[in-house]
Amino acid sequence: QVQLVESGGGLVQAGGSLRLSCAASGSIFSISDMRWYRQAPGKERELVARSSSGGSTNYADSVKDRFTISRDNTKNTVYLQMNSLKPEDTAVYYCYAETPRLAYWGQGTQVTVSS
Repeated sequence: QVQLVESGGGLVQAGGSLRLSCAASGSIFSISDMRWYRQAPGKERELVARSSSGGSTNYADSVKDRFTISRDNTKNTVYLQMNSLKPEDTAVYYCYAETPRLAYWGQGTQVTVSS
């Protein structure tokens, strides 16, 4: 079992920055991929950023050059640094962790960007 707890969401003005954190606990040795997803009202959940166990990263086109995903294995935490935020980034952001057998989701953290 893996438990994920997100933090760092909030209200920010357009152009501002936020850093989301996702702390993993439990069977963390089995985690390979860690990702951030988001879901805006009335829209499907979408992949924002991905960090593989090998260190590669991938981003949705809409956030490239603005968002950065990073992992601190000493703290079992994955971060999402979000810069130059836009109103369309408003959503609930979810942390995701993948193991060979199962995938796990955090509870989500709200990010609201005002214009």
